[in-house]
Amino acid sequence: MIPNIPLAWLQLAKQKVRFFVALAGIAFVAVLMFMQIGFQDALYASATQVHKNLEGDLFLISSQYKSLTSTQSFPRIRLYQILGFNGIESVAPLYLQFAKLKNPINGRKYPIYVLGFEPVKSIFKLPEIEQNFQLLKIPDQVFFDRAARPEFGPIAEYFQNNKPINMEIFSYLATVGYQVKVSGLFSLGPSFGVDGNLIVSSSTFFRIFSEHGANEVDIGLIHLQANVNPQTILATLSKSLPSDVIIMNRQEFIDFEKSYWTLRTPIGFVFNLMVMMAFVVGVIVVYQILYSNISSHFVQFATLKAMGFRNKYLLNVVFQQALILAVLGYIPGFVISLGLYDLAKDATKLPIVMDFSKGLLVFTSVIFMCLISGFFSTNKLRKVDPAEIFN
Repeated sequence: MIPNIPLAWLQLAKQKVRFFVALAGIAFVAVLMFMQIGFQDALYASATQVHKNLEGDLFLISSQYKSLTSTQSFPRIRLYQILGFNGIESVAPLYLQFAKLKNPINGRKYPIYVLGFEPVKSIFKLPEIEQNFQLLKIPDQVFFDRAARPEFGPIAEYFQNNKPINMEIFSYLATVGYQVKVSGLFSLGPSFGVDGNLIVSSSTFFRIFSEHGANEVDIGLIHLQANVNPQTILATLSKSLPSDVIIMNRQEFIDFEKSYWTLRTPIGFVFNLMVMMAFVVGVIVVYQILYSNISSHFVQFATLKAMGFRNKYLLNVVFQQALILAVLGYIPGFVISLGLYDLAKDATKLPIVMDFSKGLLVFTSVIFMCLISGFFSTNKLRKVDPAEIFN
């Protein structure tokens, strides 16, 4: 009957203050992991929002393209060349540029991302744009991102309350602003490189950015005919087009953007490093907890060994304690992280969302962390000699 006694739990629960401090330490490490993974996931999700909301089967970019916020244009004639291939239904250009939008309340200017397209049909999978893009055919009309950061002022609130609102937008090379009027709203949201977005017609875009040539395209959207193999068309176009452009499918386009933020920017490296540091700190914290528990119950462990219990049983007790700490420490860490996610989402407007994959990843990491700590903390226990203890 002795092996059935929950020794692992009894040892942990005997010293309640130490036990709760241990759980608090593990919960803190879990929160650190959740926040780092949450912000990292928000980085990728926000950076690829435009990619996911563009209508198109294939996408054409310059060979010098780095990311959506650091684009390079390519000649418009490349889109016309693509129309000559079999299986191509239509092509559409997308123009991108940063501008400065003047807050209509305090007069301060803030960077905003401007997306221009030819409003013959919508190229965005955004309900408001799909339904009302014809409004952009009117000169100097724009659609404003209601999910933009609050620095731009109460533009969305004014529009929703039927208050006419005109805005002044500045090209980075211009000293005089250009007057535009909000004719609609949409939801795209900020990212780590963009605070807000405007969608305009191509004609309005070129009036705002007179320095941007009409024959220079930032992203080309390619629609394929029904019943054609996208990979076959992709391979054919990749071989046939000049080396100044690259053609991708949607997933490759999204992965390209993620790769830029992961490998070519400091922020991607920092997030990965912080997750690793949180894991290492967790291993050290749990190691100290388990080692301290073993030390305080060393005589009891030696007694069990003298009674005939083998190292396997003693080690199993420690690993049970590691699992108990992992599970009970994870629960408050998860609950606290839910609240912090909501707080961070409201403060940053970034898509910081808790989901099953994050919960499972952190839970698995916490268990693995505790088991590693349990393994290292049992070195002293493996070498215990009852004869030396009771001598």
